[in-house]
Amino acid sequence: MPRPNDLLDVLLTGPHRTGRVTHIESIPARAAKPGAWPLWVDPVVRDRFMTAGIVAPWAHQAQAAALAWSRRHVVIATGTASGKSLAYQLPALTAARTGRRLGGTTLYISPTKALAADQLRSLDELGVPGVMATTYDGDTPIELRDVARTHATYLLTNPDMLHHAILPAHHRWAGFLRSLRFIVVDECHGYRGVFGSHVAQVLRRLRRVCAIYGSTPTFVLASATTANPARTAELLIGMLPIEAVTEDGSPSGAKTFLLWEPPLLGDGATRDARGAGADPRPTPGDAAASSANAAPSDADDAAGAPPATATAAGRVARSPHLGAAEPSRPAVSSPITTGDGAPDPAGSEGGSGSWGVDGGSARRRSVLAETADLLTDLVIADARTVAFVRSRRAAETVAGLARSALTEVDASLPNRVASYRAGYLAYERRSLEAALNDGSLVGLAATTALELGVDVSGLDAVLIAGWPGTRASLWQQAGRAGRAGQESLAVLVASDNPLDSYLVQHPEAIFEQPVEETVLDPDNPYVLAPHLCAAAAERPLTSKDAAIFGPSTDDVLATLEHRRLLRRRVKEETTWHWTKRERPTDLADLRGSGGLVSLVEAGTGRVLGTVDGVRAHSTAHEGAVYVHQGDTYVIESLDLDDGVAIALPGAPDYTTTAREVSTLRVLEESASEKWGPARLAFGTVEVVSQVVGYLKRALRNGAVLGEVPLDLPERRLRTRSVWWTLPDDVIAAAGVSMADAPGAAHAAEHASIGILPLVASCDRWDIGGLSTLLHPDTGMLTVFVHDGHPGGAGFAERGFHAARSWLTATRDTIAACPCRDGCPSCVQSPKCGNGNEPLDKAGAVRLLDMLLSGTD
Repeated sequence: MPRPNDLLDVLLTGPHRTGRVTHIESIPARAAKPGAWPLWVDPVVRDRFMTAGIVAPWAHQAQAAALAWSRRHVVIATGTASGKSLAYQLPALTAARTGRRLGGTTLYISPTKALAADQLRSLDELGVPGVMATTYDGDTPIELRDVARTHATYLLTNPDMLHHAILPAHHRWAGFLRSLRFIVVDECHGYRGVFGSHVAQVLRRLRRVCAIYGSTPTFVLASATTANPARTAELLIGMLPIEAVTEDGSPSGAKTFLLWEPPLLGDGATRDARGAGADPRPTPGDAAASSANAAPSDADDAAGAPPATATAAGRVARSPHLGAAEPSRPAVSSPITTGDGAPDPAGSEGGSGSWGVDGGSARRRSVLAETADLLTDLVIADARTVAFVRSRRAAETVAGLARSALTEVDASLPNRVASYRAGYLAYERRSLEAALNDGSLVGLAATTALELGVDVSGLDAVLIAGWPGTRASLWQQAGRAGRAGQESLAVLVASDNPLDSYLVQHPEAIFEQPVEETVLDPDNPYVLAPHLCAAAAERPLTSKDAAIFGPSTDDVLATLEHRRLLRRRVKEETTWHWTKRERPTDLADLRGSGGLVSLVEAGTGRVLGTVDGVRAHSTAHEGAVYVHQGDTYVIESLDLDDGVAIALPGAPDYTTTAREVSTLRVLEESASEKWGPARLAFGTVEVVSQVVGYLKRALRNGAVLGEVPLDLPERRLRTRSVWWTLPDDVIAAAGVSMADAPGAAHAAEHASIGILPLVASCDRWDIGGLSTLLHPDTGMLTVFVHDGHPGGAGFAERGFHAARSWLTATRDTIAACPCRDGCPSCVQSPKCGNGNEPLDKAGAVRLLDMLLSGTD
């Protein structure tokens, strides 16, 4: 296996590479803390684990398993590859050996089908006699579903199947539910925002249904390292007390962690991995990567920092590998109302705006082109590597660029690189997972579909293309390398946005700060209402159910009754009933996807994959360029009603980026603060957004070839927002003219959206914004930042409560950026509906200075 220092030398080969590393963090190895086999573990279960090579559990595994066996709800929150699965498998398999009739069943819930499939493989390999383990998800054949209901003792599923299939038909699962001993919630740190809030209500419905059959299962939750995991678990399951096991007893190899900044275009920006000379012109690969990278991703990409200098003790601040600083950037120019369009859900692809960079801008090389180069070099060095990217299109792009570069080296190497993302069919995903494990694949460009716990062992390196949204996700992805105590390399490749720019300039914000606390709000009435309808269909609701579903239950029940979705009956006790013919589960969109749209190849009828309904507006519209497994298609038509997009094979010499516009209305103000002459507020707003067209960009150089109008329906979003206002005289006192004020507010809006993830566990694509010189509801200049989900997700509220630190970091990021007029590292946004016009970088700093002066 290559050592990290050897791989570091590989990555820094070439005359233009050394200056790209802004910081090197050396993370020491961690010694093991062994435990012992609990006496209550079934001897057959213990022997099977020992045969698999597990001599004894680590201390944290034994502690969590013992708590679960004693019927205490427990969350185990330790690092990646720390063996959390053993902690719940020991009690679950021991219970399963007793059979259904003696209360021995386990329900395992994972956020992805891939993770459940991986868990099933590990259970099958253990082969514990008397345990019937099976998955129950969208890939399970119909003929096997009855087998699962009748015979399973260890059922692996996901929140979607629990919501749509198991709970509504709970009478068909009576035997399984009556015997339910354990509920395992894996990767629970991923249940955040609106998705997490929905899952929390699904778990409350599960508890209620279990009570119908007389079972009181114990919850075992597994999480990556997070702040306050017990509180997160409490919000998810709605129960107390919860024990938290957080001290990691597993060994960990030393890790070398690089912060990497792509160069300026025209400064060694083209491929130079093996010492090739630099060409100042962007290559077609760079243009394709830039386009793919502009797609909505889980978080913006980023860049822009000087090389590290003095840092905290114990950190390698400057090493022989670090070269001289990159030169500074120069950059862009400066409607009355502008805004960042309402976001697509995390992980979406395609864009809703343009970069809007004029010829005077300096731009960093695309993070995807840079990541593809690094992946290429690591594959040549036979280092097993996963490159994590932020979108489906990005996965295809990185893999395609790497394969193309490898063709020049050895004709056999391109076959050792592939992409992995959601939207692939089940057999494709399983095949890729197996190939990476057996070594036939060396390099994989993957979305977060591979992040969550899939057992991909023996990786030498991990590349992370752009900040993944939270520190928890960063360490989860970085932890995929170096499993089983191996030394490893992790590289965070920054790209052009304010958050990444801030983090690259402040490595202490990554390495010296604790991971974030997971944000979710199960009491959100927009989340709660459909689940109350579903629960009423499962069994009529009573007033006692408020103890399960939360304090908003009574108010939401009254609303549902008024809307005639539920009918109230008063006999011995008051009950609420679902009386509609429609399935109430269809009212709740757990993942905020708006349903699925199938991408169908014209002529053959072959299903290429799926895309979320919300994302279809920006990625599967008529005329959109779509890439699947390296093949390019042009969308011929999109039928949102039937959920079908027809794709024609093609080879266009351009990419497409959707353009979206939005308006906002204040419905209610919930809280406010006076900041001198300025005012900060938080409340409920309505956002109306619409994809109105798309840009065609030349594949060769990224130049805009033209804009094509689209006629897609409006989308209305009632959500929560934080906003701030400044009166005209204060704007003038800040030295900003009325002519420049819209651009200054617009720039401040973009940057504040980009920096909000620093104080809230969200990413840029979870939130949106709007700025205006004169908003009709406030009567003055106003900048809004709002949640991108119905009813809110808690992110804007977190911003309101942490406004001083959030907006100070926003101001500092803009001021510290060395560009002249604004760039993607400070004030430009990849999803701006106005093409990043107008923007006034200097004016934004002045407005924020005046705003923050009122907090002194």
